[in-house]
Amino acid sequence: MKKIGIIGAMELEVDSLKEKMELRNKEEYASMEFLEGTLHKTEVVVVKSGIGKVNAAICTQILCDRFSVTHIINTGVAGSLKAEINIGDIVVSTDALHHDVDVRVFGYPLGEVPQVGCKAFPADGHLVQLAVTCCKEVNPGIGVYQGRVVSGDQFISGHEVKDRIIQNFQGSCVEMEGAAIAHTAYLNHIPFVIIRAVSDKADDSAEMDYPSFEKAAAAHSAALVEHMLPLI
Repeated sequence: MKKIGIIGAMELEVDSLKEKMELRNKEEYASMEFLEGTLHKTEVVVVKSGIGKVNAAICTQILCDRFSVTHIINTGVAGSLKAEINIGDIVVSTDALHHDVDVRVFGYPLGEVPQVGCKAFPADGHLVQLAVTCCKEVNPGIGVYQGRVVSGDQFISGHEVKDRIIQNFQGSCVEMEGAAIAHTAYLNHIPFVIIRAVSDKADDSAEMDYPSFEKAAAAHSAALVEHMLPLI
């Protein structure tokens, strides 16, 4: 039986899902509250991981070990790395990588974690296509893009850093958890997809845009997740 692990870094990214699910069980691990139950007749575990890659990786591993999830969806917000991807639009991950890993001195490409065997972690093709299709149905007024999600423990809010990330990694959006979730799912052989609504442009306007648009962006992402669950 399928069981979908749904991770959001912040409460606003998962609160609407929590409100609508039929709760059966609540457990706490690593100071995170895991809510187990059903949403649209689909078995789910919904959890707020907290911000950053360490929190996200711990959360994902607990979903694998303690709850035996069959699929993982990361919902939330991100900064756009492409001019055509505007605030409010959705990015569905084709793959994810760490933009803050640099072990080039030992011969690894920029962004690759040593001894893992790959630089970018590929999302599940079926989940990607399903997310794109569902987004067009549930969020018809916004753009949906497939692309690379790049992650690091840094809020990107300046042109210099943004331009360097674009040049090095050709990402579509940037945030702080996706690559860690992808990395952990990859090691556990669990299909995943990252769904991110754009809350800012990851540039000098980010500090002003993010507080204004994060709630609406998070709602777009959560609505998409909710719509696709019965179809997985």
